[in-house]
Amino acid sequence: MNAPDRFDPPYRLVILDFDGTLADSAEWVLGALNDAARLYGFSRISAAEAAALRGHDNRAVIRRLGVPVWKLPSIARHMRARMAEEAEAIQLFPGAEDMLRGLAGAGATLAIVSSNVEETVRRILGPDLAGLVACFECKASLFGKARRFRRVLRRTGIAAEAAIGLGDEARDIDAARAAGIDAAAVTWGYATAGLLASRQPGVMLHAMEDVLPALLGQPASAPRDRLVLQP
Repeated sequence: MNAPDRFDPPYRLVILDFDGTLADSAEWVLGALNDAARLYGFSRISAAEAAALRGHDNRAVIRRLGVPVWKLPSIARHMRARMAEEAEAIQLFPGAEDMLRGLAGAGATLAIVSSNVEETVRRILGPDLAGLVACFECKASLFGKARRFRRVLRRTGIAAEAAIGLGDEARDIDAARAAGIDAAAVTWGYATAGLLASRQPGVMLHAMEDVLPALLGQPASAPRDRLVLQP
């Protein structure tokens, strides 16, 4: 098992995942994925099966669905195109707006790395919140986020030691570590807390209001058991 990240706030650069971290899109993704299953010939799943798969990483989920690796790019394009058409159905998680404004107001540079399309991400955020984001790296492949993180570091000129990635999946933690930046895991998105903890992020966050104190090094107003520093 990999050693845990260091955790040394405050951070100058916060790189955020979008779906499952900022946007509450899980229900939409399940419906769109089952539609894609019909088109691309892999297994449909029920809501109960989807809940069970939250405890497995993406490679295990792909095997369970029976998706050939060579079909992944086509499926990703289908999902992006459909979300672009239905962006109005996706809402941000409660508290996401205040969290983004709080980070930006404290002087942190914000970036978003997502498998989604930048135009769709901007539409869901709205112009005011999108304007707070200094750098978008979108259309990342399923396992290609580390390269995008490195591009954000180059584009912003901020050292890896001053950056942290915030995401809701095991692959977000893996990518942050591969890019040499700290990782924070949020438990309100796709993956279970147990799966995220197995990747040993620098910190696990269980509520949106815990993000600011954790990443800015401020005293946490929330109960201590909601903000879990990995040993």
